[in-house]
Amino acid sequence: MTEQIQKAADFIRSFKTPQPTVGIILGTGLGALAKEVNVEVVIPYETIPHFPLATVESHSGKLLLGTLSGKQVMVMQGRFHYYEGYSMQQVTFPVRVMRWLGVETLLISNASGGLNPDFEISDLMIIEDHISLFLPENPLRGPHPAQFGDRFPDMSEPYSKELVWLARSIAQKFDFPIQRGVYCGITGPQLETKAEYRLLRQLGGDAVGMSTVPEVIVAHQMGLKVLACSVITDLCIPETLEKVSFIKVLAAAATAEPRLTALFREIVARL
Repeated sequence: MTEQIQKAADFIRSFKTPQPTVGIILGTGLGALAKEVNVEVVIPYETIPHFPLATVESHSGKLLLGTLSGKQVMVMQGRFHYYEGYSMQQVTFPVRVMRWLGVETLLISNASGGLNPDFEISDLMIIEDHISLFLPENPLRGPHPAQFGDRFPDMSEPYSKELVWLARSIAQKFDFPIQRGVYCGITGPQLETKAEYRLLRQLGGDAVGMSTVPEVIVAHQMGLKVLACSVITDLCIPETLEKVSFIKVLAAAATAEPRLTALFREIVARL
């Protein structure tokens, strides 16, 4: 894998842009932040050696290199999911490439279902912790090159407390509400049953989604500071559960996008 990572990193370096220090992964329906980037290079995923392809609607499959709030950034317009048929190593491959290129901080967004009855559609939730027990494969499984970091990384603080505090203070500055909570990572692509939602809530989950956790595990292993934010696109309360459509998910994400964009833009400015 290290050889594949090196080839991908060398290809990206061949565009002769300054070294990125911030990586950003944009989730479903949350691509507006890309418009804030002063883009220097656009690289389609299919041209990057060993990069997977984004197959999900609303994930454009492009890597942007440029500046945001005066910082060099590397932005993924579209991510990869286990349910697309990729291994966890493939899902997290871009995170390892980011670190190889010099990225120090990773910001992640996702669309997720709200398990907490106090949440509302289009709320932003800063992820303070996660539950990954339902994922059938671990991205750290297999051979372990020393360059990846600890073989048994401590996960007591996968999300940077410093960045969580910064995000909360920025939300207060812009006077918009922001939730905090625990994110449950599942494989998908089907949504959960009422009984499964009830179980996830009993376990302490506040939101549930099909991404983010694998990337966070790898990023934390490799020493990246991580902040992740969920947009609550539907409510997963068993007693009041309604059918979800992709159109409704995108609409809820679009409502939250201006706040998420402002939040990430200001975080990058303060790094």
